[in-house]
Amino acid sequence: MNLELHIPDESPSSEYADLPRAAVDALALEGYRSKRFSEGQVRQMLGFSSRLQVHAFLKEHGVHLHYSLDDLEQDRTTSRELEDKVLGSPRPA
Repeated sequence: MNLELHIPDESPSSEYADLPRAAVDALALEGYRSKRFSEGQVRQMLGFSSRLQVHAFLKEHGVHLHYSLDDLEQDRTTSRELEDKVLGSPRPA
């Protein structure tokens, strides 16, 4: 999707080194904050090559990651499975 934004020349753009980029950043931040944009969509919008860049960008702007208890439990399960695979045998429960 392309979006064209017309900003009058007399706008206070001196406080922003790159006003068009500041507008895209603000759109991405608010979109993620309001759960309208996914982490992947923010990555694409901002031209980042990794999730870690998105995480750093969000942190820099005080926006928390969307990470639920279900996400945590899934990560814990995946971690246990990888540990079992590396060690060669399941851990005792």
